[in-house]
Amino acid sequence: MTALRRPRLTQTDWLVAGIDTLCDRGPGALGAEPLARRMGTTKGSFYWHFIDVPAYNQALLDLWASEARAALDAATSALADTARLRESAQDIAATARSETAALRAESAIRAWAGDDPLAARTVQGVDEMRLARLHALLSACGIGNPEMARILYASAIGMQALRDRDADQNAAAIGSLVDLVLALR
Repeated sequence: MTALRRPRLTQTDWLVAGIDTLCDRGPGALGAEPLARRMGTTKGSFYWHFIDVPAYNQALLDLWASEARAALDAATSALADTARLRESAQDIAATARSETAALRAESAIRAWAGDDPLAARTVQGVDEMRLARLHALLSACGIGNPEMARILYASAIGMQALRDRDADQNAAAIGSLVDLVLALR
């Protein structure tokens, strides 16, 4: 009788499991042993893909930052600047319902950043990237005040904290704020 072999886990499998674990149990559960237990495998598989837990954490944070950058870059360049501004702000506010697991974990990653310098640096980098994009779009629309970008961004992050109570209402609200800011020109 031939034993059934489980497919080999990939680095992506470990990262997706880490995102889920971070959201469910927090950063304390991101160790090799708890993750291996959760995935029904051995720590050896973890260490096959990652040198150590800090390298794993870095890969997890890099995945989130990469997905955040890709989401910003996906904004349709064919749209007018005002529409791109609205779409970008709404996309940031809607990360909790994103198609990618990494972006859905944004609230958990922000909570992790409160206690972890590596996570804090990564969040700061994503924040700076998003703020720069919002500021550039606002400038293209004739609003050069960088405080307006901060206000829009803080509101979009706040929408994430509402945890999708009503995703359409959240999108409408951040869109209304963009319209209000644009009316100030």
